[in-house]
Amino acid sequence: MQLALKNINKSFDDKQLFNDVTFNFETGKIYGLLGRNGAGKTTLFNCIAQNLSVDSGSIAIIDDAGQENTAYENTEIGFVTTTTHLPDFMTGLEFVHFVMDLNRERLTTPYSARENLTRYGINDSDQNKLLRDYSHGMQNKVQMLVTEVTNTPIYLLDEPLTSFDPVAAYEVKERIRELKSQAIVIFSTHILELAKELCDEIVLLHDQKLEVLGNDKLQSQDFEKEIVTILSEEHGNDTLS
Repeated sequence: MQLALKNINKSFDDKQLFNDVTFNFETGKIYGLLGRNGAGKTTLFNCIAQNLSVDSGSIAIIDDAGQENTAYENTEIGFVTTTTHLPDFMTGLEFVHFVMDLNRERLTTPYSARENLTRYGINDSDQNKLLRDYSHGMQNKVQMLVTEVTNTPIYLLDEPLTSFDPVAAYEVKERIRELKSQAIVIFSTHILELAKELCDEIVLLHDQKLEVLGNDKLQSQDFEKEIVTILSEEHGNDTLS
């Protein structure tokens, strides 16, 4: 399966984020999306998830038989956003139960809702608290959990590990590695060492284009310097993210 971007363009007022971008993402790979603040990483995710429309061009899922679908459902996208959107009237346990029951025919986990929450570092007493009383880090864990346990062909992870403790982060990294065998996994991060550790390919959103960083640079001892050098050439004064 592939996720195909064809000649996509996107602007907000007088700022163009994507200029005739064409790129194919493939099942079996973890892609790290890097770019400067304001380059359009989150916008790209929202366009893929159909929360935003592109100005021109197309985004399609191409199945193994070569059939192209530009009218795919957003339920085919597992999207972990930087800002969480959870039902604050439910407890953590109730919400995870609800999502797992709703998606019971497509679950990727053998664990119960309680066991999954525990694996993400949320203990029994916190599992029965309302989600509105969770810290941002705990809400982020729940969002990541309910996204990764459902069997979607595409996972978009917008800085998913920034608020995780080391134990939970290790568990999630292992799950992300497992997901790639059946799905396309794209995540943005500002932690360059994490990208190097976890990704099969690094994709730079740079000067309104998507550019793959060569594997030779990915394995280079000067990896971080290479990234900073390329992105520092970009127009504008935004900082690296």
